[in-house]
Amino acid sequence: MNGKKDYYELLGLGRTAGEEEIKKAYRKLALKYHPDRNPGDKQAEEKFKEISEAYQVLTDSEKRAQYDQFGHAAFGTEGPFRGGFDFSSGFEDIFGDIFGEFFGAGAAKRRGRVRGNDLRYNLTLNFEEAVFGAEKKIKIPRQGPCDTCHGSGSKPGSSPRACPTCRGQGQVSFQQGFFNVSRTCNQCRGQGTIITDPCASCSGAGYVRRLHTLSVKIPPGVDSGSRLKLRGEGEGGAAGGAPGDLYVVIQVEPHPLFVRDGLDIICEVPISFAQAALGTEIDVPTLEGKVKMKIPSGTQSGKVFRLKGKGVRDVQGYHQGDQHVKVAVETPSHLTARQKELLKEFAALGGEDVNPLSKGFFDKVKQIFG
Repeated sequence: MNGKKDYYELLGLGRTAGEEEIKKAYRKLALKYHPDRNPGDKQAEEKFKEISEAYQVLTDSEKRAQYDQFGHAAFGTEGPFRGGFDFSSGFEDIFGDIFGEFFGAGAAKRRGRVRGNDLRYNLTLNFEEAVFGAEKKIKIPRQGPCDTCHGSGSKPGSSPRACPTCRGQGQVSFQQGFFNVSRTCNQCRGQGTIITDPCASCSGAGYVRRLHTLSVKIPPGVDSGSRLKLRGEGEGGAAGGAPGDLYVVIQVEPHPLFVRDGLDIICEVPISFAQAALGTEIDVPTLEGKVKMKIPSGTQSGKVFRLKGKGVRDVQGYHQGDQHVKVAVETPSHLTARQKELLKEFAALGGEDVNPLSKGFFDKVKQIFG
């Protein structure tokens, strides 16, 4: 025995595992133990080497067959693969496949094409604008291509030259253990070229920041926290990269009469004692104007009436809420002598004590304390 761990055990697999299972297991472990994620950790580096060796063997049908038959002896001095492992041949394809997303690989990024940043704009609407929709003009400070150099960063009439560090490749390679690893060139930032005669308008950046005016259509039914996505209206991308998106986040101002609850509208309407007792018909404000609503006799304060279909229509236009009208019976606070006399007479006719609650309270006090 040479002390090496079983390749299947290293990847946490059974001996009948298929190629996709092997690839999935290796991907998970490689992302965990890769030296770039564990700088200075020798144990992680050694683990990474072990699982990479296991991966190369188990994904090669000939090597796997020999390993299944002879174990690690297949790669010893007398084995059919006594030459060891040729990690320089073919492993770059494996490396690129497994670690493409880890290193952010991709032709666009390697050549400096970077998607622009997304932007956020907080837009305040009044209550009616949120309910019925609106069109708003907004101004966004954002970077975009320089008009002088058209985004190249070079002075008009001149051109960038190949980066001397990466020789125009946008990437530099270095040895890490027995792997050749490529990274974005720091000098040219992956573009492969450097600007020797920068544009005076943008100082070689290729973009400038300016206010951009947009017309935003607000659909009916939005509420506080609603988010509108305007594709391609964010920051401009570097070196011809796609622009980011703009997210407009809605904040709705409160209304003096209405409170919104989802698609429903809540409105509190005051009525007098006489209206509550005798019943009446009142004008109730709604989103679409005033409507008549009957108050039956004997209505108590806090009673809620529903006006069907008088709420907010949803953004898709499929549903509409209701309006809930809560009545609040107002107690008269400034009574004339005649009004007081009539109220006392009214109470007496009904056999009502004018102060039943206070009398009941003091009766209880007397029962408890004597």
